[in-house]
Amino acid sequence: METSRAARLEAEIEKARAKLAAQQARLKELEAKRTELENTEIVDTVRGMNIPLEELPELLQAIKGGVVTSGQNVQKSAPAKNNTEKENDIE
Repeated sequence: METSRAARLEAEIEKARAKLAAQQARLKELEAKRTELENTEIVDTVRGMNIPLEELPELLQAIKGGVVTSGQNVQKSAPAKNNTEKENDIE
C-alpha cells in the first residue's frame, strides 16, 4: 500500500509541476504583451510630439536631467522639414 500512496503522491507532484510550468509560460507571454503595448504607446506619444528624430535624444536627456518638467514648453532649436517652428508641450 505504501508504494501505491507514494506513486499517487508522485503523480500529483508531477501534475502540479506541469501546471506551474504552464502558468509560468503564460505569465511570460502576458509580460511580453504588456511590454509591447507600453512600447507602442511610447512610440505613438513621441510621434505625436512632432519632434525631429535628431533632437529626440537631447530632449530625453534634458527630461532625465530634470531640466524639463511636466507642463513646461520646449522650443525647437531648428524647424524640421515641412514644419514651422513651434512650441510643444511635454505631457
